Amino acid sequence: MDYIKRGANVGRKSARMSHHVIDYDRNQFYRIAFALRGTVLPHVMGRAGALTLLCLALYGLDELVIKPSGGKLEPLDPLGHNVLGVALSMLIVFRTNSSNSRYWEARSHWGMLVNTTRSLVRMGAAYGDRAEDLARLVAAYVVQVREQLRGNKEVSHLRNLLTGRQIDRIKGVNNPASILAGLMSEWIAERVNSDRLNPVLATKMEELISILLDQQGGCEKILKTPLPFVYAALIKQALLFYLATLPFVLVPKMGVMAPLVVAGVSLVMLGIEEAGVEIECPFGLDPNHLPLEAICEMIGMDAVELARIAEQNNS
Repeated sequence: MDYIKRGANVGRKSARMSHHVIDYDRNQFYRIAFALRGTVLPHVMGRAGALTLLCLALYGLDELVIKPSGGKLEPLDPLGHNVLGVALSMLIVFRTNSSNSRYWEARSHWGMLVNTTRSLVRMGAAYGDRAEDLARLVAAYVVQVREQLRGNKEVSHLRNLLTGRQIDRIKGVNNPASILAGLMSEWIAERVNSDRLNPVLATKMEELISILLDQQGGCEKILKTPLPFVYAALIKQALLFYLATLPFVLVPKMGVMAPLVVAGVSLVMLGIEEAGVEIECPFGLDPNHLPLEAICEMIGMDAVELARIAEQNNS
């Protein structure tokens, strides 16, 4: 049954370099603080640098043109800027909370997939026969759900798990994972019709398959329902306006120190917003996304063990 583990591990080797979930010690303050990989810094340094250059240009204009000509750079009213900052902070908090909720909801759906597949294979192994066939279908199902959440509807990666006939049945369809759930139901119906599985237990197993489909649908809801564009655009527009006008508040008051402050504020505020964007749909290959390869591998290994135990008991 090693083919089940190999099949459930589809894509793990190829994705290892691009998708290795960061495992860190929460007590290592300085190691985390000075980390680069997995942080938002590479994504926001360009934008923060552009805003810092804007501040430097304004400082240079003030020092080299305005002051030598006897003029004075008048600062923007800090009160209005502070009010805008408070409103912007509330928008960013809303963005962050929304993304965190979506991340946790996605992990909860995959947690239910783990628990439900264990129960399904356990019942099939204990009360049915040829449980390895069901284990293959379960392992193939979760792998295909993972791939579909990443926009991949190809099924060739399931050849280690499915027969050629099964591959042909799911090839080219709109939702291969749902067809695989149908194949699980066929496995149950075949045994009920031949008196190899109790109809009451079959009903319970069908309920578990329905739960699997519910969790798949929950993940698809997260994938296909991003934060409404009006909110996403408003946050970015307000953030850009706030940071672009910040030099006009700070340069007249702080002089040469203003670019440093603008750089720091830009990194923090842009970073918080970017973190929300990254985890909003956590099914991809970014380091902070869900470890779906590891979860699918665990489901495949559990299916192997349950089917193997049943095979040993029946032999």
